[in-house]
Amino acid sequence: MSVNLSTPATTAAAVNPQYAISASIDKIFYGDFLAVRDAVIGVEKGKITGFIGPSGCGKSTVLRSLNRMNDLIPIFRLEGRVDFMGQDIYAKDIDPVSVRRHIGMVFQQPNPFSMSIFENVAFGLRLNRFKGNMHEQVERSLRRAGLWNEVKDKLKQNGLALSGGQQQRLCIARAIAIEPTVLLMDEPCSALDPIATRIVEELMLELKNDYSVAIVTHNMQQAQRVADITAFFSVDVSKGGRTGYLVEKGPTAEVFGNPREQLTREYVSGQFS
Repeated sequence: MSVNLSTPATTAAAVNPQYAISASIDKIFYGDFLAVRDAVIGVEKGKITGFIGPSGCGKSTVLRSLNRMNDLIPIFRLEGRVDFMGQDIYAKDIDPVSVRRHIGMVFQQPNPFSMSIFENVAFGLRLNRFKGNMHEQVERSLRRAGLWNEVKDKLKQNGLALSGGQQQRLCIARAIAIEPTVLLMDEPCSALDPIATRIVEELMLELKNDYSVAIVTHNMQQAQRVADITAFFSVDVSKGGRTGYLVEKGPTAEVFGNPREQLTREYVSGQFS
């Protein structure tokens, strides 16, 4: 059975109205490898939550767990729960495709399809059997992604012909066209030049007016510029492996200016990376 995620489940646990997503992740495995442990994390409504930390700390793994994108990896296994609109999205009767309809994703590398700009944005709409005016929705999405004025006269051009920054904004337009509630962004600026990065960062700040946003970034300055809330992850190597875990989460100004944990203080001051 596929559960409709558009309305809260009456049998679900009490929902904190502050959060669009509330996750209590005990463990994440890839086969026998323990990738992440002890990550209690939320995506607050109308805010940007930034995930920071050294390479291999599990921040992207956690992000992709918030819309079941990791399900595409056969050896992935999660212990715990991730609640969206009062429902555990890992419950047996939840359809992962429905989850991704409500919790969109933008990836590190721009990945437009080899089709026209118009069809790139319309793709998800057609897949979800959109009943409204397709042209109006495509234009609306491109406008919200800050791309309309640059492409309005070349909508039939292949999306791959755009610059890297334009391609990433096209992917954002594609993600928001189906009107998700949450937008997950996995290092969306890492492949972009500084000018394109600034444009995408400004776009993020606009998008939080309509979406709850979570972003993974290696760039601590970027986290300080765009994130309202910052979650710092680190790596436990005490047992010979590399297991990521959440160290601290709080308002960005506090995490960077007055962190509670010594490990956070060392990271944000550049004492380790």
